[in-house]
Amino acid sequence: MNENEDLVVLVDERDREVGFAPKLAAHQLGQRHRAISVCLIDPQGQMLLQRRAVGKYHSGGLWTNACCTHPRPGEGVQETAERRLFEELGIACGIRFMFRTHYRAPVGKGLVENEIVHLFSGDYDGSVESNPDEVEEVAWRSHEFLLADLAARPNAYTYWFNHYVRLFGDLLFDRSDRRMRANA
Repeated sequence: MNENEDLVVLVDERDREVGFAPKLAAHQLGQRHRAISVCLIDPQGQMLLQRRAVGKYHSGGLWTNACCTHPRPGEGVQETAERRLFEELGIACGIRFMFRTHYRAPVGKGLVENEIVHLFSGDYDGSVESNPDEVEEVAWRSHEFLLADLAARPNAYTYWFNHYVRLFGDLLFDRSDRRMRANA
């Protein structure tokens, strides 16, 4: 492991880099840092979810989007998203930047997520080779299912995934952009 693998990029409110911190310390102190998340949608309009490995340092056993992580110092957000998608799920596919969002929330064990997240989306219709150190299981779920299940069982999902679906679900599941590209 190289020394940058356990550091996060600290950022200001405009996502400008202001320094680095060890990942665990940043979460203990609730320091604002940069993160990425990836959402994948299949041809039937379902989103790929993963249940985080129980042994993760926070939010273990909870359902969330395809993958998420923190860029290493000097690593671009697109590069980070592609790297982590492959490391966690064995997936290499085209992804595109969708938007940035910020949230701050306690995530258990005395840790606080305070992240400016670069969210990426992609279309995927293939196999998933999940890394058991990262992922307990995967499932494909429709927007309707997720809205109902998040309302009934919000604590079964990560805070950030609740945030994404609540605020941006229509955008994440919008098929019009995908249909236009398929017909081009």
